[in-house]
Amino acid sequence: MKEAALAIAATLRSQGYQAYFAGGCVRDRLLGLAIKDYDLATDATPAQLLSLYPDACQVGAHFGVLLIGGAQVATFRSDHAYLDGRHPEEVRFETDPRADVRRRDFTINGLLEDPETGEITDFVGGRLDLERRIIRAIGDPARRFEEDHLRMLRAVRFAAGLGFDIEPSTLAAISRAAAQILRISAERVRDELSRILTGGGARRGFELLDETGLLVHILPEVSAMRGVQQPPEFHPEGDVWTHTLMLLENLDRPTLTLALGALLHDAGKPPTFRVAERIRFDSHAAVGAQMAEEILKRLRYSNDEIRQVAALVKNHLRFMEAPRMKESTLKRFMRLPHFEEHLELHRLDCLASHRRLDNYNLVREKWESLPPEAIRPAPLLTGDDLIRFGLEPGPEFKRILSALEDAQLDGTLQTREQALEWLRNLGR
Repeated sequence: MKEAALAIAATLRSQGYQAYFAGGCVRDRLLGLAIKDYDLATDATPAQLLSLYPDACQVGAHFGVLLIGGAQVATFRSDHAYLDGRHPEEVRFETDPRADVRRRDFTINGLLEDPETGEITDFVGGRLDLERRIIRAIGDPARRFEEDHLRMLRAVRFAAGLGFDIEPSTLAAISRAAAQILRISAERVRDELSRILTGGGARRGFELLDETGLLVHILPEVSAMRGVQQPPEFHPEGDVWTHTLMLLENLDRPTLTLALGALLHDAGKPPTFRVAERIRFDSHAAVGAQMAEEILKRLRYSNDEIRQVAALVKNHLRFMEAPRMKESTLKRFMRLPHFEEHLELHRLDCLASHRRLDNYNLVREKWESLPPEAIRPAPLLTGDDLIRFGLEPGPEFKRILSALEDAQLDGTLQTREQALEWLRNLGR
């Protein structure tokens, strides 16, 4: 990928155009991080770029952005009149890289690099902010966030993922404009939240979302966790918010669904809170699963993601019953799709509360010791067998087949002959 970008830069320069690496690839190289994509900035206009690369993909021709050989190439530009809080109504192509840098979001993303020499051009103090580990808006932060409200979430994401602080005036501007995040499409918000949850520093990210006031607008159900007390004998760590932050802190390169499950596993506690002989949260897992579905639908997550997260939330308390489960019940539990995520969510839940891992170890050792065919064995009898046995199809079929499978999973029935004998005895 770098070789392709270098070749494009060399071609542009050979034709008399300016060409720089720009944005994230420069930032990440200076931080010693892996570079995912190479972006180039140039004074060549889109028409001039197309004359050199007629097969280029015009991913944003109006904004001067083309995709050439896997690299994104953008014409220097200045942006004007952001009317929708996301996209400029008008852009002006520029020949001075300073104008291009000044319309960008944060100083650490405003660095330019000579592709041939590696020399850094810094018009906005981004290199010093990298050294100081600071996220700072370029120019007037209020204007930057008024232009593009999504930049508020990007500031949080960069701070969380890089372990940086947000510069005070930039942080204050986010807090003042936080309500404007509701003007951004659910899909854009979803993508930034997903990156915060899975990019490292999820706890810090959600602390910043809360501190800036963004959280109450994006995820009021999560904001509601603050101050909801829990029984100290089970949760010495404190309220539901603190408990959830501890889960997020312990995430280690999680899948998106596991991270969302950690975030939402106790979403049902605030609405089910009551005090009897102690603090109780009746049916909070079932309530939380329904809430998780509604939240993730609102944020336009996929149906598969919604199903898995809802299942994680709904089943996260079942590990408490594991020592008393019949063999068949435990095996059915372990059939849940992506059961490794259920195991990991339970482990995180325990570590963020009472820290007892007895049930986790019991189920994990059982799950790891059983081959797949023991958890989901081929049925000893089918519906056709029941029909041949003289039984009429109907609701009773399901009950009989389920009872047969339970006996098989428990080890009571191991052969077809035993199952047929069991069926004969059923009618006596």
